Amino acid sequence: MQGQVENIRIGTAGWHYKDWNGVFYPKGAGKEFKELDFLATFFDTVEINSSFYRPPSKHMAYAWVKKVTRNPRFKFTAKLWQRFTHDRRRFGSAEVDQFTEGIDPLAAAGKLGAVLCQFPWSFKNDEAGKEWLVNIIMTFKQYPLVVEVRHASWDTPAVYEFLDNHGVGFAAIDQPVIGKSIEPKTVQTGKIGYIRMHGRNYDAWFPKKEVKDLTEADKFARYDYLYTEQELEEWVDKIRTIAADAQETYVMQNNHPRGQAVCNAFQLRAKLGEKKMKIPETMLPHFPQLEGIAEPTGYGHAELF
Repeated sequence: MQGQVENIRIGTAGWHYKDWNGVFYPKGAGKEFKELDFLATFFDTVEINSSFYRPPSKHMAYAWVKKVTRNPRFKFTAKLWQRFTHDRRRFGSAEVDQFTEGIDPLAAAGKLGAVLCQFPWSFKNDEAGKEWLVNIIMTFKQYPLVVEVRHASWDTPAVYEFLDNHGVGFAAIDQPVIGKSIEPKTVQTGKIGYIRMHGRNYDAWFPKKEVKDLTEADKFARYDYLYTEQELEEWVDKIRTIAADAQETYVMQNNHPRGQAVCNAFQLRAKLGEKKMKIPETMLPHFPQLEGIAEPTGYGHAELF
């Protein structure tokens, strides 16, 4: 990809979204359309979100590797199963094996960039939290780990030193800063730099309903956000600062509704120095701001695939 920064990969959090059809994916794309194969034509990385909800099977992982072979630079990152980040019950080796079975094929193929341990806002820097974090790091130490915490209590030099000593990356996040939420940081620990762009939808960030009553639209509302040019520009120097101290850096746009993450990912790549980029023509009517950086591909109809 022309003009790419060699140790920075910019992509999206997830790829299987119905509302990307006719925006990023071709119009009329049916069940046989290979979304991941298509995405790997345009991007060098993607964050596996489904592994947060359930561990992938090894067969699924092998299929993912096969679908991105057209792009030798491509690497996945995978979210750790929520059983280990959002559930405080003691876990056993069978559950660990259930997760690693689907991650090991990615690592064996040289396609695993990082395993992201995303903890909720309720996960705080207290004795129980520190003990749990150490346990997770020791359990999955065979992988390149990155930790994402959302509570400000973790923003201490001691935490950063601990992560760095264990080779664990610290995820910088762009999110609504409400109350004790952690602010964006450019602290680099370990070998992997990681930035997650969640959007700045303050009104929907903390749902007013009980979690069990949330609809799918409610769950996605917090990420329904399109970054402006100026807001993206704020991150350019921060990304370069993180990348300067990391072997590899991943920037993931998580503002996925209606393809907004894809648009912002292309824009951010341009701001980091990429020249004319291949962008599906279907995107331009939805995001005219891409016209100045786009080299249209002609991709717009499913029959091309």
